[in-house]
Amino acid sequence: MSSSSCSSESGDTSESQNAMVVDESDDDDDDFMVAMVALEWMASGNLHKKTIHNSSLPVMTGIQWVELTLQNPVDCYDMFRMRRSVFLRLHDTLVQNYGLKSSRVYCSKEALGMFLWACGAPQSFRQCRNKFRRSLETISRKFAAVLDSIMRLAFDIVRPKDPHFGTIHPRLQEARFWPHFEDCIGAIDGTHIPVTVSLSEQPKYIGRHKYASQNVMAVCDFDMRFIFVVTSWPGSVHDTRVLLDTLLTCKDQFPHPPDGKNKLPKKKMVRTSYGAIYFLISNSSLPHNMTYIRYARKYYLVDSGYPNRKGFLAPYKGQRYHVSEWRHGHQPVGLKEVFNHAHSSLRNVIERSFGVLKMKWRILKNLPSYPVNKQSKIIVACMSLHNFIRECDLEDPHFEEDVEDDSPHPTYDDDGGTGDDVDMNAFRDAIATAMVS
Repeated sequence: MSSSSCSSESGDTSESQNAMVVDESDDDDDDFMVAMVALEWMASGNLHKKTIHNSSLPVMTGIQWVELTLQNPVDCYDMFRMRRSVFLRLHDTLVQNYGLKSSRVYCSKEALGMFLWACGAPQSFRQCRNKFRRSLETISRKFAAVLDSIMRLAFDIVRPKDPHFGTIHPRLQEARFWPHFEDCIGAIDGTHIPVTVSLSEQPKYIGRHKYASQNVMAVCDFDMRFIFVVTSWPGSVHDTRVLLDTLLTCKDQFPHPPDGKNKLPKKKMVRTSYGAIYFLISNSSLPHNMTYIRYARKYYLVDSGYPNRKGFLAPYKGQRYHVSEWRHGHQPVGLKEVFNHAHSSLRNVIERSFGVLKMKWRILKNLPSYPVNKQSKIIVACMSLHNFIRECDLEDPHFEEDVEDDSPHPTYDDDGGTGDDVDMNAFRDAIATAMVS
């Protein structure tokens, strides 16, 4: 599918035609008269009235504004939340592969520019009408058309690059994490997005954060890409319930942690209900004579709102954990805090991803009064744009900022009705022991 060409008529007015010639020979009497007329005009209250529209002045159309904005790097990034090269690549991708089309009176590039501008600020449809000189009905239709095309993109871009997770990310190969977290494949967390619902529905959407929201669960990799997302859960629902229900209802779509590969001789392998555990014996002073334990299964990092269970490694509860708690020179004490510090430093990737997402696409701070399912589509669309930018522009400034999710970190006094996995607890203890040995 090829992109339809867009053309706009814009005439350039020469500077000579607009120039005002000032005669420096004007005398003081003329200046006095001008000043008196100005004072009289101000006293009459006209200062607060709108100036009379000069119909002879050209009015910039929507596509002209988009093209002009694309030519200025600063304006382009501020208005569309991405660089010009990324905008053009996104436009061509949506047109060629995901059904974005131009109409007789509306260019696809203008529609995309309007959508990005509305999601980045955010802007109301009435503001879009003033900017793009289109009717509210037309703007609503084009917003929906771009949203639908980006949702088609989401099926291809909000997913793991490698569904088998066969490679180890360079982040995990850093000295403080290697080899203890070599089988980690990403992080999972929930974030709360304000939702607009009727008064009758608000109670179920209000949770610990005290405002109506969706509890959006996402999975991300160590490149700050979202690889899975589930939306539409009311904000009052516990994170654990969202995860467990997702594992049941979306088992074919969820990127499950795969089994690992056996790397040691079978004589050093012990079988449990979890899988294979490897013992490396070298120090008799350590518990069970082991310095390092490794499961032959990969896993995600989760916070204390989730159970420590097969495929999901949680931190120790009741210990310092969040990155903010380690600032100002505070050092971890004891093996549990050492583990939590490393765990938090790695899992922070999803906090930063949420932070960039909300900073770039400020529509997520105040979603329009759509039905909940359409508000959910906007959330997924913003995540798709997040991933597209990340893949096309590794030097995007927003991803380099030290910004985290602004959703409050809940202090859970329960585990959501599930118990921790004994084998995973042993796995966590072994990692913690190895890290301080």
